[in-house]
Amino acid sequence: MADTAPLDLDLRLVRYFTVVAEHRHFGRASTELRVAQPSLSRQISRLEQQLGVRLLDRTPQGTKLTDAGEVFLPKAKTLLRSADQAAAHARAAAQPSHLTVGYSMGIIVTPAVLQMRQKHPDADIRATHLKWDEARAALIDHRVDAVVARLPFPTDQLHVMILYDEPRVVLLPSDHPLAQHDSLTLADIANEPMPRIRNADPSWSAYWRVEPRPDGSLAPDGPVIDALEDKFEVIASGQAISLSAGAHGNTMRPDIVAIPLDGVEPSHVVLATRADDRTRLVTAFRKVAQAVLTGPD
Repeated sequence: MADTAPLDLDLRLVRYFTVVAEHRHFGRASTELRVAQPSLSRQISRLEQQLGVRLLDRTPQGTKLTDAGEVFLPKAKTLLRSADQAAAHARAAAQPSHLTVGYSMGIIVTPAVLQMRQKHPDADIRATHLKWDEARAALIDHRVDAVVARLPFPTDQLHVMILYDEPRVVLLPSDHPLAQHDSLTLADIANEPMPRIRNADPSWSAYWRVEPRPDGSLAPDGPVIDALEDKFEVIASGQAISLSAGAHGNTMRPDIVAIPLDGVEPSHVVLATRADDRTRLVTAFRKVAQAVLTGPD
């Protein structure tokens, strides 16, 4: 009668076998695994003893799979994948059940946050406002788990996905000579000063000042300000104009108007998370954000 007792396989030995089988060479496999070759040979022998079959034959040309080895190899790979997935699911289930979503000025994340709360009632889902230059730092420092913000900002070590685009608009004082236009071009604002934000990232500053211009010129400098929010006072008082993202006319201030700027690429609103973060709630939020955060109506 055949032995039907369950087989207690050592997954470490199974992994060693798959590496040797892929290289068809004990020496190269031992280098990849950082295991001494004699020790690796003994480990493979132990696996063969557990299985009761020979898996590999050594030849002058290298290592050859036996018929049993050919059959076992794809099963071994499936077994290892299943073990890795089981471990990942166990770790995900044990993770703290909370998610903090950061967002920058003028971006609405409420629909995604509400849907996450509905789908994960056991989790603590929060949203927190970030300063215009905090997106990457807040993620890397683990102050937030996801960020919805406008490019550009440094994205190394991050997973970034575009959610939607917004037109770039020119912010002008309501009594400016250009304020009655339906749209503007870079030529229209060529001589208009723009504020500089102290210590701003150069790529961010260049993007929102549209520098260099098509003719190679730079925007005239307006006042130097310390916070992005200060630009509204500078604009309203007629000291400078500025660019922003959003809809025509939507500035939330009666003394400032927003006019679409033609001939420039739109602003990209993105979802950013840590590149190595595959936790349950972050993975779920990526899907929800892509589905419901599609831009202003």
